[in-house]
Amino acid sequence: HVQGRQLLIARRLAERGVRYIQVYHGAGQPWDSHANIKDALPRLARESDAPVAALLDDLKDRDMLKDTLVIWGGEMGRTSTVQLPVGPKPGRDHHHDGFTVWMAGGGVKGGYVHGVTDEVGLKVVENPVAVHDLHATMLHLLGFDHERLTYRHAGRDFRLTDVYGNVVQDILA
Repeated sequence: HVQGRQLLIARRLAERGVRYIQVYHGAGQPWDSHANIKDALPRLARESDAPVAALLDDLKDRDMLKDTLVIWGGEMGRTSTVQLPVGPKPGRDHHHDGFTVWMAGGGVKGGYVHGVTDEVGLKVVENPVAVHDLHATMLHLLGFDHERLTYRHAGRDFRLTDVYGNVVQDILA
């Protein structure tokens, strides 16, 4: 299975000291389900479930999980309502107000869920996390002070997490 092989290679790279590894699932943009979400999402989840679980077990068995941050997510969520068909079958549109990213190992509190959306997943109603906060938290877990990561543009200093990013302390182990 392609995903399983990719994750096995990722674990082997981590064992050999590679500090940053990105694994992309699928060809093209399979998770970008503007169309055919009913068939695509269960298939993608099945393709990912066992390989990801095996990666986490593998890292734990080798005592690497505590020092390895695993982040699983995309760049956005999906609306909870059906998008008008853009293909032969309906899908869901982009949704930045309600999306899931999960993290394991590397300083993250295990089994913790942060944030709640309303009953239809339209908006966050508890513990919102903005993208700048997510980035600040990921950088913190990787050992960086996000407030010191700046770049100069047009005569002014900018932070990677803008002025709004805050580490989400509740998820830290």
